[in-house]
Amino acid sequence: MTMPWTDLPCYLNGHLGRLGDARVPVMDRGFLFGDGVYEAIPVYGRRLFRVDDHLDRLGRSLKALRIEDPYEREAWLDLFRSLVAHLPEVEDQAIYLQVTRGVAPRGHAMPRDLEPTVLVYTQPMQALTPEQRHQGLSCVTARDFRWQRGDIKSISLLGNVLARQVAVDQGADETLLIRDGYLTEGSSSNVWIVRDGALLTPPPGEALLEGVRVRLLQELCEELGVACNLRPIAETELPTADEILLTSASKEVAPVTRLDREPVGHGALRGKPGPVYAKLHEAYQRAKRLQSL
Repeated sequence: MTMPWTDLPCYLNGHLGRLGDARVPVMDRGFLFGDGVYEAIPVYGRRLFRVDDHLDRLGRSLKALRIEDPYEREAWLDLFRSLVAHLPEVEDQAIYLQVTRGVAPRGHAMPRDLEPTVLVYTQPMQALTPEQRHQGLSCVTARDFRWQRGDIKSISLLGNVLARQVAVDQGADETLLIRDGYLTEGSSSNVWIVRDGALLTPPPGEALLEGVRVRLLQELCEELGVACNLRPIAETELPTADEILLTSASKEVAPVTRLDREPVGHGALRGKPGPVYAKLHEAYQRAKRLQSL
């Protein structure tokens, strides 16, 4: 199903309407400072997927910015389900929610007792195509020049925008970011490598966002009997990895088959999606059916 983005169902500060009609004051601190946080929650078969993990992360980001969570969990869930119901013909959707500190005269200090601005809308899921999954994605590496608090899912995403453009300018799909010689994450994804059959990804910390799919892939690896370790990954490990994977709400788990214009992997599988990816992709599809609410 395709529809103009302006016609998507949208909730803004207690009012349900069309996304194209939503308006916020120019003095909203989200507009002026990027003073807010966001989440993107996948919906499969009209059911929310790993929504508790997303709301937990939302709470951590809000706490880091000293913004009080505007709703109790059940109120969030009721709101999400109401919006999903407004796209009755769309089985798989993506909910976007954003909370800013609110409206106040411009000043860098955090004003107290503001009413947060709450925006939530849903749209058809933009999933990878079968061709992309068959061929794999292309990535480039670049210096991680973003701010130091990557663990906050902030709406201040200019650094990520610039990082993604590095890939776009080279005809690639994603940029893998390197800080002080070590992998952090992609411009909009978590990054994994496979070495000697084990799945590896950088551990949580202030330099990168704790992806909801990190915990999910740990669970899937345990189910599959695949070793999974969170440890620092040196930049030098990327070109020699057996496989490279990306995870995000929209990509789910995706294979990377080209890195800096060179094929990923070894032997007959060089430049092709690998066996660990294949197992995880299949297990991910099972989890979508079983774990959605």
